[in-house]
Amino acid sequence: MPKLGCLSLMLLVFATGAQADIYKCVDEMGHTTYTNDKPAPGVKGCALMSREQPISTVPSTPASRKSSGGNSASSSSSPAGFPKVDESTQKSRDGDRRKILEQEKAKEQQELDAARKALAEQEAVRNGDEKNYQKYLDRVQGYKDAVQLHERNVEAINKEIANLR
Repeated sequence: MPKLGCLSLMLLVFATGAQADIYKCVDEMGHTTYTNDKPAPGVKGCALMSREQPISTVPSTPASRKSSGGNSASSSSSPAGFPKVDESTQKSRDGDRRKILEQEKAKEQQELDAARKALAEQEAVRNGDEKNYQKYLDRVQGYKDAVQLHERNVEAINKEIANLR
């Protein structure tokens, strides 16, 4: 009999539906995140959602299930009523976009060069209060971070330019 009691207790435990608390968090920039992790105490913008609120899902459409490898008419066509742009207008817009991206890239490259120069200057200087090498590393880290930021920005702009038609 103890096995039967244990088995029925296990069935009772596993038969109950699993429930998790869902939190809706909105950050300072207005981005909404849903999570089942309880926010740390003092975190603003997070609220426990009611368990009665339905969770909606959007089923995929048949067109989105197809592979994107082919040039089928259904995967490249626009929805009905979608505004159409003639080819010359689109080429003009693409040209403007390329020009803007090239300008942003040039500006970002200048900022990268300036950040590299500032880093080299800071690496060459050793202040008198930096007998501890960690103080030197802490001071220089901000300059290294700036260089890495500008390098990532240049890389991202290059990817955008490469994706243009």
